[in-house]
Amino acid sequence: MALINVNPTRMEMTRLKKRLATSIRGHKLLKDKRDDLMKKFLDLIRKNKELREQVEQEISDIYGGFVVASAVMSPQEEALMLPKQSIDLEVGERNVMSVTVPSFEFNASENSDSDIYSYGFVATSGELDDSVAAVKNVLPHLLELAQIEKSAQMIAEEIERTRRRVNALEYVQIPDLEETIKYIKMKLDENERGNQTRLMKIKDMMLEEAIEKKRQNSTNTAS
Repeated sequence: MALINVNPTRMEMTRLKKRLATSIRGHKLLKDKRDDLMKKFLDLIRKNKELREQVEQEISDIYGGFVVASAVMSPQEEALMLPKQSIDLEVGERNVMSVTVPSFEFNASENSDSDIYSYGFVATSGELDDSVAAVKNVLPHLLELAQIEKSAQMIAEEIERTRRRVNALEYVQIPDLEETIKYIKMKLDENERGNQTRLMKIKDMMLEEAIEKKRQNSTNTAS
């Protein structure tokens, strides 16, 4: 804790008390925000784990299908060289607990399922057809996984920033304000006691002076 360099006056103490009240209120709001962000982050992590396992399994199955297809037919690269369908990816933003995270959406140039096949079915195998169809089905899951992972990363960064601000308020700013207010109050009380002591001395001096004048008046009268 360190004292803030201010003049020990009542005006400064009032100003610091208002600042302390604001800091305490801000500290509570930031703690609530941090806790809510942590809940959202944990939800995203659980969803990310489940989706990643699903996507990895789907990709593994796709890869296995391509391996089988390449074993039963001529080089499959020729069949996939001229795709018929294109994908448009739209990247947007959305707000999650005051954190701006990305939002991914894609639209296919054609809606027909048959348009995903850029080859004829005579010289190709069924395993290749299944793998190509699986690639189309896994794409939305891949985009959702990317969105979740990026959102989790950005929320984690916001949690860290919020945590630092909470700690700065809790362990630095609020204790410094409390210590400074305590110091100013002590100084004001000390000044007030000093003033009272001086007033009492002045009062005693005035009483002594009044007694002395009364004694002199009594002596003059007796003479």
